[in-house]
Amino acid sequence: MKQVIAARTDLGMGQGKLAAQVAHASLSAYEDTDPKTRKAWKGGGQKKVVVKVDGESALFELAEAARVKGLPNAVIRDAGHTQLDSGTATTVAVGPGDEEQVDGVTGHLSLY
Repeated sequence: MKQVIAARTDLGMGQGKLAAQVAHASLSAYEDTDPKTRKAWKGGGQKKVVVKVDGESALFELAEAARVKGLPNAVIRDAGHTQLDSGTATTVAVGPGDEEQVDGVTGHLSLY
């Protein structure tokens, strides 16, 4: 079991902002996961990997690819209270799910 969170590199988010957006994405996708997968992922150490994407369209392409494969996913839009405008898409989480399926969606991306 694995989860991959893709974060935009083109927004210039500070480290704290990036960490918060990744956490939002991880939790949001987890909440949409079936109980059996949740239990397996939690019991297996909650494997997470953070990767880079260079723009908004890439986030939505990953979300659609995950949806087609039946993987939980969540695109996060910022609330606009600090560094970014309200509604800015910042991250997408794919999984948790079967590692091969998740890698089929995100395996081509570089580590953050």
